[in-house]
Amino acid sequence: MNLEIFKAYDIRGIFGVDFEPKDFYGIACAYANCFHPKTVAVGHDVRESSPQLWQQVAAGFQDSGVNVLNLGQISTDMLYFAVAHYQADGGVTISASHNPAMYNGMKLVRQHGVPLSADTGIFKVRDAVKNGIAFEKQNGHDSGTCRSIQFLDAYLSHLRSFVDLGQLSKNRIVINANGGLAGQIAERLLADTPIQVCEHLFVEPDGSFAQIPAGRPDPLRPENRELTTEAVRQTGADLAVAWDADADRCFFFDETGAFVEGCYITALLAECLLQREDGGGVIFDPRAVWAVENAVISAGGIPILNRCGHSFIKARMRKTGALFAGEASGHYYFRDNFYADNGMIPFLMVLEYLSVIRTSLAESVNHLRSEYPVSGEINFSFETDEQIRDALDAINDTLQCWRNPCIEAPIDGLSIRFLSGAGKPGRDSWRFNLRESNTEPLLRLNVETLANEDLLIEKTVKISEKLEGIGGKRETKFRWESENST
Repeated sequence: MNLEIFKAYDIRGIFGVDFEPKDFYGIACAYANCFHPKTVAVGHDVRESSPQLWQQVAAGFQDSGVNVLNLGQISTDMLYFAVAHYQADGGVTISASHNPAMYNGMKLVRQHGVPLSADTGIFKVRDAVKNGIAFEKQNGHDSGTCRSIQFLDAYLSHLRSFVDLGQLSKNRIVINANGGLAGQIAERLLADTPIQVCEHLFVEPDGSFAQIPAGRPDPLRPENRELTTEAVRQTGADLAVAWDADADRCFFFDETGAFVEGCYITALLAECLLQREDGGGVIFDPRAVWAVENAVISAGGIPILNRCGHSFIKARMRKTGALFAGEASGHYYFRDNFYADNGMIPFLMVLEYLSVIRTSLAESVNHLRSEYPVSGEINFSFETDEQIRDALDAINDTLQCWRNPCIEAPIDGLSIRFLSGAGKPGRDSWRFNLRESNTEPLLRLNVETLANEDLLIEKTVKISEKLEGIGGKRETKFRWESENST
């Protein structure tokens, strides 16, 4: 086993290259040895390799004396619900999220759905595997049991509790499930509502992802995004929603087919929840902050900046009791969802919001687009980790040549603000965040300005050229390149 599959907040690698099925047996035994659970919930995504990996994980737990709740084929957000709902001592889902079909991995949680991460024990499990610790049965010499549970109805009821489905008005929507379970869940949720799904993209579960552009079930990929945009324009739909393969992230497209950046959805949902709950804390990541900060403060909430990544967000939510959290990556977290992220709750809340205020999605976010323009996340690949570190150092050194840089606290990567006019925000103000991916060998760039699209383009291109000049390969179209090509 390549121990590099243990990442900051999950386990992920190429099946048959980085690990074999039997390695997942050892990981389950190591989890049992480290944390001594009595019962764990275990599910898997739609990938073709997932069922056999599930068998190994279940066997590892049972041979360690741990009882297994068999969740079957699930989305990742269903794992969080099941662990909390059944009061299990932990849980595992076999998944590699939006990676291509040759990848697989695990997301691991403990009681109440608290994730294992770099800060909470995932490397402890790695070290137990590395050291070949003997795995003794937790229940004497008895093997654990395995029991299948049917919890879909309870899960759907939980999701519906976040909205009043009776308020939904007639809207025509496109859904893109990227070969995962999201399409089937969405259809169940919308039954007996006026919502009409006028175009279905990749809604049948298919773990080969063979029909999906480039075989990557990731709604942020340009070729994938363009397919959803075209479906909106061809059908005249009111909006579109896309999920990644394990369905814990969701993304929105307005009635023109234009993609809605995650920071704008975070601002919209934060405003809704803060008005409903009369205040509270809202957590967001440092990739794009100005739209969210303004929305939270205007709605009487407390803005809280935090490191990217689901495990780090959830830990901060529990510590602060935050009402809601949103990431630019399309993860949305809710206090009343066990502080966990969920891909269906934002979907329902946006539909309810548009129905209540009787406006379109574009009309709801266009003021954010104009007041707080953002580049969207732009990825740069490098051949080695050393090159990534050198690129960060080079950008850091370049700051000395730029006017009045204000270096933010190093929450996640390099975040710099440039404020105009005696240090106050203005039309010449801009900001960027450059961070190393926790899951892929990439640097991720996000740039934002205050009501100045021309400045946004200028600064984004300038930093991108610098990164490309030191060996980075830009893998993402600029937003304005995509807009000009349609």
